[in-house]
Amino acid sequence: MDVRSLYFDGPETVEVRTDSLSEPAADELLVETVASGISPGSELLVYRGEFPEGMAVDESIDALSGTFEYPLRYGYAAVGEVVDAGRDVAAEWVGRRVFAFVPHADRFTTTADAVVPVDDDVTVEEATLLPSVETATNLVLDGRPRVGERVVVFGAGLVGLCTTHVLSSFPLDELVVVEPMATRRELARTLGADRAVDPDEFDGAVGGTGAAGADLVYELSGQPATLDAAIDAVGYDGRVVVGSWYGSKRAMVDLGGSFHRDRISVESSQVSTIAPELQGRWDKSRRFDVAFDHLRALDTDVLLTETVPFADAADAYRRLDDRDLDAPHVVLTYQ
Repeated sequence: MDVRSLYFDGPETVEVRTDSLSEPAADELLVETVASGISPGSELLVYRGEFPEGMAVDESIDALSGTFEYPLRYGYAAVGEVVDAGRDVAAEWVGRRVFAFVPHADRFTTTADAVVPVDDDVTVEEATLLPSVETATNLVLDGRPRVGERVVVFGAGLVGLCTTHVLSSFPLDELVVVEPMATRRELARTLGADRAVDPDEFDGAVGGTGAAGADLVYELSGQPATLDAAIDAVGYDGRVVVGSWYGSKRAMVDLGGSFHRDRISVESSQVSTIAPELQGRWDKSRRFDVAFDHLRALDTDVLLTETVPFADAADAYRRLDDRDLDAPHVVLTYQ
């Protein structure tokens, strides 16, 4: 059968091509995609060619096996309906709505253990936000915010906004978002930030009493230069969690100031794995269940403002790259 798939063929070159797709194997489902979400952070790195060439795409997801090199099928937020199943799959799967971490395409085959059923109280468009909410959940697990802490989030892109939403459920002293775009600062306030400020106006001051500086800072801007500002924003024994993927961009970090004397810790957070110290009680299934709960509580209307037909995907990436498209989340539609 024919399938339309999105390919990144080179820097700033995207094409929807027709491929051949085999009938589902005995243990597989055939899913017709209804919508898929563009994750601007990582997908624009691929669009621009700013990925580390030869690096594995994601060893934890079968559909994203292989390495970063053109031509590349990419994407990981597809929602659709199961329309057929192999002989070894329970018949009740047919007709169910499911989410899958697969590249953008109008249909795909996968196994039942690689999809997540989408309940009726979550719309198809809302379900395309799941990877970002799951990433936010992972970031908060790794950051370990405590009662009364002062927290700063650098970057109010989609992941930054979802992280702000999750953090806002904690009894923090103050939650500050630092973001250059005024529209996204307003979104951050809507999703729970106490303050949202322009980087040029942020002097590192965070409310409350006690030791100066933030207790916890998230660097989610995608800009390596912001890492210096994140380190400067924390106080003594502060924690900096880096959720940005910089790709091939280098982070030239100034560690000659207060970094050592203030015993500042900088750590990475990446959703492909669970932190080792949490693996005794947490697995991806539990984390996904928590992400679903946060998705249900999220004001998705302020994020789901832009839909684009799959055939026009190339134009969507161009507009995102040129910042002609201001929406934090873009949904590709297939029907």
